[in-house]
Amino acid sequence: MSIAVKRVYEPAAKSDGYRVLVDRLWPRGLKKEDAALDAWSKELAPSPSLRKWFGHDPARWEGFRHRYASELDHAAEYWQPLASKASRRRITLLYGARDEDHNNAVALKSYLDAWLKAHGPH
Repeated sequence: MSIAVKRVYEPAAKSDGYRVLVDRLWPRGLKKEDAALDAWSKELAPSPSLRKWFGHDPARWEGFRHRYASELDHAAEYWQPLASKASRRRITLLYGARDEDHNNAVALKSYLDAWLKAHGPH
């Protein structure tokens, strides 16, 4: 089981494994053919209203994580296949935000890691 997080603008590497973009909006200035994606899971991104509320403000990080987890609780049909894949091979969650510590991919990794720890591989 291995989940990594990486900015989509960084070069792809073989060690990334399965590469999935988890943003709702396509990253600015990036050509689709340069992204080297295996999947684009817009459904795993926070809702537009949550994204706007958060605004990448570190002071709102804990509130964002909590609210995003609540959204993910109701979207298992989208993240469970990814969790299952992560239990068998490395996956890399890709994001476009500048902040490497406070973004939805970091929060999603934490959510998936906790779920996999509690439920084991599927």
